[in-house]
Amino acid sequence: MATNSERGTQSESTHEQPVHLAGAPIDWSKMVDDLNRLLRLRTTPIGMKLFSSKQEMEEIPKIRRPGSIHTTDQIVGMASRLNWTVGITNDDLVGAQCGAVIGLHPQDDKWLSGEHMAGVWFETPDDSARHQEAMHTVAYGTYEAMAVSPLVTGRLDPPDICLIYATPAQMILLINGLQWSGYKNFEWGCVGESACADSWGRALTLREPSVSIPCFAERRYGGVQDDELLMATPPEFLPKAIAGLEALSGNGLRYPIPPYGIQTDAQAGLGASY
Repeated sequence: MATNSERGTQSESTHEQPVHLAGAPIDWSKMVDDLNRLLRLRTTPIGMKLFSSKQEMEEIPKIRRPGSIHTTDQIVGMASRLNWTVGITNDDLVGAQCGAVIGLHPQDDKWLSGEHMAGVWFETPDDSARHQEAMHTVAYGTYEAMAVSPLVTGRLDPPDICLIYATPAQMILLINGLQWSGYKNFEWGCVGESACADSWGRALTLREPSVSIPCFAERRYGGVQDDELLMATPPEFLPKAIAGLEALSGNGLRYPIPPYGIQTDAQAGLGASY
């Protein structure tokens, strides 16, 4: 459990804003082809982007707008599982929890109290409030709309973050790719329910690759499968991850990971991989 000082540091991070990627254009089709070739992903890699106005979001080519009320998990699922480009405002979302993570609903005293989760997800109002405090959320007041789209469309060029669903085996290799050069020990938390704060909320605010165990709502409403994890990352980290995956693959460390056998002599295998 986080200490008061750790929670305070995390709370400060929620006031940071997404930074758009600058520089040379990215070949999104090639990037996705590389990810699929190296990891054999089952779900479409997508982008998410925040907009200061609803009008700006609605100018995206072939944007779809919901005709009914949804969760953010459903909107993300429409892009990652149906290959749609979808845009929303807070009016399209079912409640404050969805909008607050991406900065479309204020993180006001009522939201911070967590009263709507007390007795449902957490035993006491204090437990609920501590959960709300622990979440990574985009500061309210800058953005009015959000859109998601498959990366290959290039319609959000560039997105604020990219979302990649993967099995645990695929995910650890993706993490290994990020660690191939300029090694960093990744440390991620788990708020439990509302785990979108651990993935897209954290990546939007800290501008770092962020891995989460998708929560009940993401699986019930967003179509996330039992064996899927989620990485949300600013797009500038993906070329580094792909370069690392290429290097690991050249060393024989690639997906799918073949079982060696739990009763065989491990010396030959370890001699090749270590």
